[in-house]
Amino acid sequence: MADWENLRHFLAVARCGTLSGAARALKVDHATVSRRLAVLEAELDVMLVERLPRSCRLTTIGQQVFDQAVTMEGAADGVARVARAAHTPLIGKVTLSAPPVLAAHLLAQHLAQFRTLYPDIRLSLAAQAQQVSLSRREADVALRLVRPKEAGNVARKLGTMAFGLYARRDYAHRDRPDQWQFIAFDENFVDMPQQKWLLGIAGRRPVACELNDIGGHLIAVRTGAGVAGLPCFMGDADPDLVRIGEGLPSFSRDIWLLVHRDLRKTPSVRAVMDFVVALINERGDFAA
Repeated sequence: MADWENLRHFLAVARCGTLSGAARALKVDHATVSRRLAVLEAELDVMLVERLPRSCRLTTIGQQVFDQAVTMEGAADGVARVARAAHTPLIGKVTLSAPPVLAAHLLAQHLAQFRTLYPDIRLSLAAQAQQVSLSRREADVALRLVRPKEAGNVARKLGTMAFGLYARRDYAHRDRPDQWQFIAFDENFVDMPQQKWLLGIAGRRPVACELNDIGGHLIAVRTGAGVAGLPCFMGDADPDLVRIGEGLPSFSRDIWLLVHRDLRKTPSVRAVMDFVVALINERGDFAA
């Protein structure tokens, strides 16, 4: 029978498309991935991967083994989740994945409060723009700004995050919309909904600067660099900023809470979920 660790390295190669990419994903060195793959091929006596100059491509049998290995991976992760769910005390580490805007500008501000309530739970808050896999245990709980579709997870809509246009109170062109200049994300975020909304409002008016982090947008608009599209819970809370653009198209994003069904009743995970739900619900600016 094939060694599971060898199969796990093979899965990483198949998903990443290169040995170096798999090494980074698994946090091991390139040689380890190459050795594990070679051992697996020797164990099975088949060639699973074509090693091309700049990539790796699955052979026909490699694709078949990959499909079976994915099923095995799901079963192994399921065993781990069931075992974890059996640990009932409010103790241990819980990883919460959240979009950077919520992680940095909302959740992080309440970590001390959570620690006071649950001193034996170590909350690991991961600010991640990309969607993580709860089935592969990349996180225990996740907040997302798009409706989840993955099987095996339980999702709940918590509220809506409204956006608005903001400028510094003494912004030189505050009352002259034709002179507004905008603070935007760069072309790597062209498909992001709030980028489309902002650029749709900007039209032919210039983009003054581009920053790839919403915290950077907040700092830039505070300095008077231009007009920014910010979540209202951030913009309204800043005394140096004022909301502008009354009558322009509105924009919002739904906030979803996601947990794998095998973990939803685990006490420590439940505590994190309840804390997040209460935090969102008690704020009037996230009303659905």
